[in-house]
Amino acid sequence: MPIFITQGRYTREAIKGMVVKPEDRADAVSRLLSKAGGRLIAYYLTFGEYDFLAIAEAPSETQMAAVLLAAGSGGGVTDLRTTLAMTSIEAKGAFAAASDLAPHFRPAGGT
Repeated sequence: MPIFITQGRYTREAIKGMVVKPEDRADAVSRLLSKAGGRLIAYYLTFGEYDFLAIAEAPSETQMAAVLLAAGSGGGVTDLRTTLAMTSIEAKGAFAAASDLAPHFRPAGGT
């Protein structure tokens, strides 16, 4: 299954609510992913530009998009940024495939 890394921010309202009533958001994220056929691998609170980072598996990009849209529609998170991740073995396969394709590509401005 594809692996996705998502970073995002909590809204001010979400932070206020969690200060009043602390909760483990990994549980909610895990349940949402499970409904879409995916699995939460890890969930971290982070310092800096983003408030959290989630690593998840989902059956497809479409299913992951549905998860992100559902989470974003709730109003508690914002600025979601998701990256598709590859294992080093998958990357090796991509490099091997590129070596077969590269001779057939002419770069812009090239002859």
